[in-house]
Amino acid sequence: MDFLAPASWAEALECKAAHPDAVAIAGGTDVMVELNFDHRRPPALLDLTRVPELREWAFDDGRVRLGAGVPYVRVISELGGHLPGLAMAARTVGSPQIRNRGTVGGNLGAASPAGDSHPALLAAFAAVEIASLRGTRVVPVAEFFTGVKRSVLEPDELISAVLITPPSGPQQFSKIGTRNAMVIAVSAFGFALHPDRRVVGTGIGSAAPTPRPAVAAAEFLAGELEAAGLWDSRGPLPASLATEFGRRVRDAAAPIDDVRGSAAYRLHALSVMARRTATWAWDAYRDENRSAA
Repeated sequence: MDFLAPASWAEALECKAAHPDAVAIAGGTDVMVELNFDHRRPPALLDLTRVPELREWAFDDGRVRLGAGVPYVRVISELGGHLPGLAMAARTVGSPQIRNRGTVGGNLGAASPAGDSHPALLAAFAAVEIASLRGTRVVPVAEFFTGVKRSVLEPDELISAVLITPPSGPQQFSKIGTRNAMVIAVSAFGFALHPDRRVVGTGIGSAAPTPRPAVAAAEFLAGELEAAGLWDSRGPLPASLATEFGRRVRDAAAPIDDVRGSAAYRLHALSVMARRTATWAWDAYRDENRSAA
């Protein structure tokens, strides 16, 4: 197995173009597991840890441009105030060692249905910046995943960054596992309020072949909030509305039975997580109004 170690982004793109079958490795928290268990034996590894451009983040035209190599621990410590939903998800990732090595870009590249960052990115309407020697393109994260551990990435492309607009309202993330820490999600859910646009963001994890938004459920909740005048009044979220939202999120999923949990359990967990996260986020939205008064 060849080991390629570019020292710059330009060199990384040249290496990927010359070796399209090389597997990119950032934190290595997914790739090394597959190698150690002999589930994967690529002809080459493309080590991106020495590329400084990937370890940077900055504000760009109102959005956070999060370099693909920024580790979870920095998302938590440096971006928790700007990207609270993603920071919540990052706190649930593995152990401190994994959070120091693992990256959001690597999580996207693995394209696992259970990737912890994916529900939060979906709820935030994030986009993935993808580059090759042919140029750069931006793909909404909802369109990035094409199947189990498959994505729109072409053989010569690499993820350069994730583009996320800081929220205008509260965000939440919830995850169910077989234990309290260092666990792959049985199911997960991301939720975000976007009062500036009067829309709701959602993200389902580990309950379908790909991470996916619950589009119909989000449109239903946003519409009911509008019809009841709650976006303006910030009145209490009716329990019946939160429950119905949870049901519609459940209906958007397509889980399977596996060693971590049954499809039925995943569906039930999603309905509960959706109801709770919507309620928590709405309560925080109301608290913002009281604090400003």
